[in-house]
Amino acid sequence: MPPRDRQIHRRIRALAWPMILANLSAPLLGIVDTAILGHLGDSRYLSAVAISTSLLAFLYWGFGFLRMGTTGASAQTANMQESAGLLLKALLLSLVIALFILLAGHKLSHLGLRLMNADSTLLPLAQSYLHIRLFSAPAVLATYVVIGWLIGQQNTRWPLLIAIGTNVLNIALDYLFIVKLNLHSDGAAIASVISEYCGFGLALWAVRSSLKHSISFGIKQTWRYGPQIKQLLSSNLQLFIRTAALLFSFAFFTAQSAALGQNQLAANAILLQLMMISAYGLDGFAHAAEALVGEAYKHRDAQMLIATCRACAKYCAITAVTVSAALFLLEPPIIMVMTDLTAVRELVRDYYGWLVWLPILCAPSYLLDGIYIGTLKTKAMQWCMLFCVCLVFLPLWGLSQHWGNNGLWFAFCIFNLARGLSLALMFRRCVLKELKASSS
Repeated sequence: MPPRDRQIHRRIRALAWPMILANLSAPLLGIVDTAILGHLGDSRYLSAVAISTSLLAFLYWGFGFLRMGTTGASAQTANMQESAGLLLKALLLSLVIALFILLAGHKLSHLGLRLMNADSTLLPLAQSYLHIRLFSAPAVLATYVVIGWLIGQQNTRWPLLIAIGTNVLNIALDYLFIVKLNLHSDGAAIASVISEYCGFGLALWAVRSSLKHSISFGIKQTWRYGPQIKQLLSSNLQLFIRTAALLFSFAFFTAQSAALGQNQLAANAILLQLMMISAYGLDGFAHAAEALVGEAYKHRDAQMLIATCRACAKYCAITAVTVSAALFLLEPPIIMVMTDLTAVRELVRDYYGWLVWLPILCAPSYLLDGIYIGTLKTKAMQWCMLFCVCLVFLPLWGLSQHWGNNGLWFAFCIFNLARGLSLALMFRRCVLKELKASSS
């Protein structure tokens, strides 16, 4: 292997392993809730949280563009002043959006629960959980920005510490509020809110040097550096549309699960949570690609960009196969840990095969998302996602409804495969040709 390739591999591993660990801990905010609520003896609490977290994906994850857009822009900043200006603008944008969520979230949550076909027995529990979780909006969105900025600066140790700190506290508080204080789904919501604000405090500490620079240099002066706010809003809007379309697919999946019955909803919620573990783990290499591809694109180094993409693809493929094999071999203990409700456990077992294939089907899309984020090709991401949701997922679901829950999982799996294929087809034209043209 040439020395340059060896160096790229070392940098990928150094950036990826903290993010893999951080990302694996991220779903614990949902996994711990699911596991503890799944052992309460009443599936209503688990089902209510499943519906509520799906809606929260629109309110919180829907603004995940704050993380993605900040990463790509951060990777392409030239100096400390530009990176400080970017952080300042992105933090302000996150707080403005959080204010909107606090003002409009309650009304939107009532509408969302009706659209999700929430059963009347689940509605009060789901509403209560949602209204509590809304208070964490400023902490969640601002932490997205900080983590994105840190990844773009090729600092992945702090995102790991933030994620571990947040989730260890969440586990302890879940046990306290759900098990000891018997607060059920409300306890899970309170635990998450407290944990998210503590995580935000840790995130601010991680970027204290940049914030101090902004204050000492002057907020007004710092604001002049980094990407223009118009440019930041444009790329973030495209990422928002892309993310909203993706989250619509998850919400639609959950809504159709609810239409199949309370136990089926609970079973599919468990399978989706398990899918998120593999997704977050595979995303570690996508985050490495965001930072390194962004650096190569900034310097117009096509050779480094291609070498980085190939190396990340190799690691991503090995990880995907490993995760699928682990899911296959560990099926019985995994199901046992997630719930002791017999009816739900049987349904999870019936549809577990779909879960085993998902890491391999999804891996290309995760990696290519990272590459497109690093190069700030957000418009292509937007159109590929809209194509896959509107012309792949929904039509396939319509054609396979007679298969019941198997049809729903079939459409979902092909949708994730199509995401990777569509991005791959656009890669040469959107990334390579433009890079080579600009460097010539």
